[in-house]
Amino acid sequence: MDAPEAQPLRVLMTTDTVGGVWQHSVELSRALSDWGHRVVLVALGPPPTPRQRAEAHAVRGLVLQVHSGALEWMHEPWDEVRRTGDWLLAQATRLRPDVVHLNQFAFGALPFDAPTLVVAHSCVLSWWQGVHGEAAPPQWDRYRAAVRAGLEGAGAIAAPTRAMLAAVGRHHGVHRHGHVLPNGRDPRRFVVGTKRPHVLSAGRLWDPAKNLDALRAAAPALPAPWQVRVAGPVCGPDGQSVDAGPLEVLGPLPPNSMARAYAAAAIYALPARYEPFGQTALEAALSGCALVLGDIDSLRELWEGAALFVPPDDASALGRALAGLADDEPQRRALALAARARALRFTPHAMASAYLSLYRTLLRDRARHPPRVPPVGGPAPLPPGAAQTPASSF
Repeated sequence: MDAPEAQPLRVLMTTDTVGGVWQHSVELSRALSDWGHRVVLVALGPPPTPRQRAEAHAVRGLVLQVHSGALEWMHEPWDEVRRTGDWLLAQATRLRPDVVHLNQFAFGALPFDAPTLVVAHSCVLSWWQGVHGEAAPPQWDRYRAAVRAGLEGAGAIAAPTRAMLAAVGRHHGVHRHGHVLPNGRDPRRFVVGTKRPHVLSAGRLWDPAKNLDALRAAAPALPAPWQVRVAGPVCGPDGQSVDAGPLEVLGPLPPNSMARAYAAAAIYALPARYEPFGQTALEAALSGCALVLGDIDSLRELWEGAALFVPPDDASALGRALAGLADDEPQRRALALAARARALRFTPHAMASAYLSLYRTLLRDRARHPPRVPPVGGPAPLPPGAAQTPASSF
């Protein structure tokens, strides 16, 4: 597929190494690179794993830079967030990108010369509401202020679903026009294998939003020989952990092994309390799994008519849904076919085309968003000891 625009762009894109934002960023960078655009991908947070570095280096023309440090949603991150912001400004001054694409909020307030896009993949306030059923406590007020400043300072804001975009406005009081830019995955990386009596779930298992407890409670309802398997980390970057027993824990899997787990699973269960997009549900659908999902706005938005939905707080309903599908192969097959047909809409090139359209709009509107003047003295230099791969220009 050819690029919708011939003129190549230079994009400075931030990502992080925790969760689905990394995979999204690499997939988008690959699609942009296929069309001749140049991307410098800046990995923030914990250092990339060897597997993540290999994924990035496999993208033709992609330049990976690494700046390790606390992310804005972590415990007391603000000194490190400030240093990261200074470093990002220095990189942007050196690289002179056409667009700065930020997959974190706080950096939207920085005075980049290039137009900026902030993408809301998730946020603590909407996560807290989804998981705990109430507003986040005052201890998150500094986070609130930083997110709002980033949203107000950005040239444009976007989210992967209408539900997440609405949550940004509701929780942060920023009611400007936003853009819905769904994620995408390459269907060639997933296969529909011979299905076994497996229910699979995957992701950051330590995150209570994934609702592993409901899956644990529902598992005994499945008839023999069905089993529930879970893939992903059980410990989080701030020491969070979860007990996955009696489920079969596969742990974090490399992409090829994860694809095999999807291929073998007849059912994919994601009874999420909070999920702004649901990358793993998309991957499972591409692999021919029948989907059983938490009944929340974002998952309804994407999968209405192609999945079964269960209330996240009703483990008994989850158990009944899983057991019913286990005993009904025709329904499993019909749901799997519907889910795969829906998933094939979310291709990397469809995603890249939507992002490119917004990048072009930002550039055309640049006269209405003139470059802001950096503080006197310019950004601070790279802090001593900060890790990065050797810098490379566009």
